[in-house]
Amino acid sequence: MFIKQLSVFIENKEGRLDEVLNNLSEGGVNLLSASLADTTDYGVLRLIAAEPDKAKDILKTAGFTARIDEVIAVVVPDAVGSLAKVISMLHKGGINISYIYGLSINGDGAPIAIKTDNNEKAASILEAANVKTLGADEIG
Repeated sequence: MFIKQLSVFIENKEGRLDEVLNNLSEGGVNLLSASLADTTDYGVLRLIAAEPDKAKDILKTAGFTARIDEVIAVVVPDAVGSLAKVISMLHKGGINISYIYGLSINGDGAPIAIKTDNNEKAASILEAANVKTLGADEIG
């Protein structure tokens, strides 16, 4: 249910994303999902990799700032209002959501990654409501 996410901080300039991805490719790291959010000067590239620790080491060696966080992988049913229900139950449980993004994983429903301020409590809320979550072995 908890998966490791690699966050990479990169300058918002031409070629930096290419450098990150090429370093990981040359290092033999398989990427399972990616999300990039930007500000004026910097971006945060969030990656789900088959080998997150290896990916972090490769990027640090290449001079990139990277860290690993745990996120919750949730399968949102493919039906109107499903995402709203998942988010609402976390809100009602007192969970703050930092961000969400879709995962590029085949399967039923629409897998998303959720970063919260209390993953353990969020997981308990989701489990109690029979919301399907995914472990690292199920995503890659």
